[in-house]
Amino acid sequence: MFEKILIANRGEIALRVIRACREMGIKSVAVHSTADADAMHVRMADESVCIGPASSTHSYLNKAAIISACEITGAQAVHPGYGFLSENAAFAQALEDHGITFIGPSAEHIRIMGDKITAKETAAALGIPVVPGSPSGVPDFETAIGTAADIGFPVIIKATAGGGGRGMKVAKNAEELEVAFRTARSEAKNAFGNDEVYIEKYLQKPRHIEIQVFGDGKGKAVHLGERDCSLQRRHQKVFEEAPGPAITPKMRAEIGTICAEAVAKINYIGAGTVEFLYEDGKFYFIEMNTRLQVEHPVTEAIFGVDLVREQIRVAAGLPMSFEQSDLEINGHAIEVRINAEKLPNFAPCPGKVRVFHAPGGLGVRMDSALYGGYSIPPYYDSLIGKLIVHGRDRPEALARLKRALGELIVDGIDTTVPLFHALLAEPDVQTGEYNIHWLEKWLERQFGA
Repeated sequence: MFEKILIANRGEIALRVIRACREMGIKSVAVHSTADADAMHVRMADESVCIGPASSTHSYLNKAAIISACEITGAQAVHPGYGFLSENAAFAQALEDHGITFIGPSAEHIRIMGDKITAKETAAALGIPVVPGSPSGVPDFETAIGTAADIGFPVIIKATAGGGGRGMKVAKNAEELEVAFRTARSEAKNAFGNDEVYIEKYLQKPRHIEIQVFGDGKGKAVHLGERDCSLQRRHQKVFEEAPGPAITPKMRAEIGTICAEAVAKINYIGAGTVEFLYEDGKFYFIEMNTRLQVEHPVTEAIFGVDLVREQIRVAAGLPMSFEQSDLEINGHAIEVRINAEKLPNFAPCPGKVRVFHAPGGLGVRMDSALYGGYSIPPYYDSLIGKLIVHGRDRPEALARLKRALGELIVDGIDTTVPLFHALLAEPDVQTGEYNIHWLEKWLERQFGA
């Protein structure tokens, strides 16, 4: 087992990894920018190293500085959290070249799944159902119109190197396709330095369902059910739950087994999430995230496992601590993402937190790096906390979420807490009758946003 792990991240996910390390008796090293000198992850870690100025490009994305921090502190492994360098194949390879363990999948698997076309081809070859679409990148509009005619409108154009909804456009007919194709390529070039796009069938009212998988890197893998992440705004998740309200035990077993067997075939190591669009009883692969997900706590809650601890174990060469037969769902869990944003336009709202009080009680977990007197810097993502609740069933989890939101105090800045109070009053949310378009349509009705 490792004696010391460096966490190449910040905020609540850095604290999450530090806590797992502490329970395992492993020393932790925090890295931070100058803007994060007073951050909670710096205070809680056993050691800390400043790796650069406020800009993430020169700090949290600075591979050389992070590797130097490992060498200075003697850290034997790096946990990347999510975001930043967590799905950067070059970073994983650089760590390996320096004899440092990357707590995550191999650089090869990150590379394969990081390119949307290669990922889709790989998924199809492994027996995972995929969305009908172009077999590779679409080089010009003539090819695009031919592909769209083959699979039928509406279609969606996506950047092969995309993420976060950028380089993604929908076309309902040939006229819209020309504009969408040109716009998607331009956005992709600006956001990712790569204007290659591909085309897929656009599903009308799908849900976003993701399957949590975990492999030992030696040909053994399990699945830990699904999460429903359909409540999204601009392709960004805001409300996640497990198990999914629309998924039956039979469906779960079938798609879970397909995903687990697929990642076992490629000797995948660590945590991964296979994401699908789900409509009319069918699953369609969209991508695989080769890292820990923001919403991993809902899976931990219903299965009673520590996914970060398990990541560290398998990275150190130990076997997984559970078999598929050990994994039984217990109750229902929901997570809401608390952002420092001002409604209704969701503008970032950094600033000084005068008072912070986390909710508590049975079945309530608050993952946050806030504290009273902390100044949220304007340089990073606006996520400031995740409120996770667990109940015996979905109605109890919803009631617990409503109660916990009422206890949460973040004074001094605006947050998205009012959004969740409003959503919990909606009949469709209460019954779980929503899809990936529901939230944006609701916001438009409420605020015209």
